[in-house]
Amino acid sequence: MIPQDTIVALATPSGAGAIAVIRLSGKNAVSIASQVFQSVSGKDLNKQKTHTLHLGHIVEDAKVFDQVLVSIFKGPNSYTGENVVEISCHGSTFIQQQIIQLLLRKGAKMAQAGEFTLRAFLNGKLDLSQAEAVADLIASDNEASHRLAMQQMRGGFSNEITKLREELLNFASLIELELDFSEEDVEFADRTAFHELVNRIEFVLKRLIDSFAVGNVIKNGIPVAIIGEPNVGKSTLLNALLNEERAIVSDIAGTTRDTIEDELVINGIGFRFIDTAGIRETEDHVESIGIKKTFEKIEQAQVLILLLDAKELKVSGLKFKVEIEKIKNQFPLKPFIVVINKVDLLSNEEINAIKKELNNLNLTQSKAEKNNVKLETISAKFNIGIDELKNTLLSFVNTGALRNNETIVTNTRHYDSLLKALEEIEKVKWGLNENISSDLLAIDIRSALHYFGEITGEVTNDELLGNIFASFCVGK
Repeated sequence: MIPQDTIVALATPSGAGAIAVIRLSGKNAVSIASQVFQSVSGKDLNKQKTHTLHLGHIVEDAKVFDQVLVSIFKGPNSYTGENVVEISCHGSTFIQQQIIQLLLRKGAKMAQAGEFTLRAFLNGKLDLSQAEAVADLIASDNEASHRLAMQQMRGGFSNEITKLREELLNFASLIELELDFSEEDVEFADRTAFHELVNRIEFVLKRLIDSFAVGNVIKNGIPVAIIGEPNVGKSTLLNALLNEERAIVSDIAGTTRDTIEDELVINGIGFRFIDTAGIRETEDHVESIGIKKTFEKIEQAQVLILLLDAKELKVSGLKFKVEIEKIKNQFPLKPFIVVINKVDLLSNEEINAIKKELNNLNLTQSKAEKNNVKLETISAKFNIGIDELKNTLLSFVNTGALRNNETIVTNTRHYDSLLKALEEIEKVKWGLNENISSDLLAIDIRSALHYFGEITGEVTNDELLGNIFASFCVGK
């Protein structure tokens, strides 16, 4: 499967810049580069050692394209495991194109999306989960997603899976051996030790599967829906959280007809705030579409902020009690923050009375649900209580696993393979408890090993690799 041709691509972002890096990888990378490079000291690039830098010019016949710095990395001690040359040139798009076209004329081929990392995988420099983490690392835009990608790229996740797979493989070998001596009715695999291993694998798989709920939202940003009646200050709150005028603020009810979304990083965790249309009965067709979208966003959100008007709450507490209980009963498992806005218009005594009334509402049925309901008071207009609200949002995120460097699953493909592996392990566990024959047990063990192998790349096919690396940028 390992390609033999030499590929070339721009490794830095397209467009003009101070410097651009053009990357070659393949058996003939150094020889192709030597055909177009003239060292200022007259060195022959083919005779230079690995991991060295060389100043010179890119030339064709008598034409000089640019003064460049060439880096040489000889296989297998390179990113791809092949000979790699990186040409650092000036960042003119014209220069970039001229050098790449020159290298293509000298025998290189244009790299496909992710082909450098694909070659790193095929040459054993990275396993498949580490290769996927490269794309996650490039896409990371906050501290938490960066930390998860770095942990996976350094092999934290794949090491855990590989260790489990090796232990299971050892027992699988003994089970397969029993099949060769089926007529003698002997057991080579210690069933007690096998029980312990299967229970441990089941525990680890369930932990990894459960971590996906945290990892996926951290990787993609935690969606937070800001909901409430018209004119309670939802757009003002969005602007206060983002510290910019992102949404139109008006005294006219129903100003927000569509959802407005923007992202904010709080203490390294990405949140995606969604300002929604005010929820009310309306005959306005456009506004009703916006309200329908509001409920769609509530379904998608991981956290809900129900915004209440302090002055209205003072006048009609019962009305808001019904509204709060309706939302909470409709979405009982979602973390839920009741936020009283416009507290600058009330006295401290009035605020405390409202808080006491809301705290007395029967919003929760269990201790677990109670931990998912918070109460905050703010003035979005005057930026009062915004920092406290941000801290409350952070309290809903399980960052303990991040701080303790526990393995957290962020990749949907890995999550799917883990679910399938768990299903097969549970079949193996059932088979051990029921004392089924070794041949039937071996079938389920092989299936579990297959799904473990899919994660790290021991089991692959061209279609799977094509799907994974197609999402990479061309120069990586």
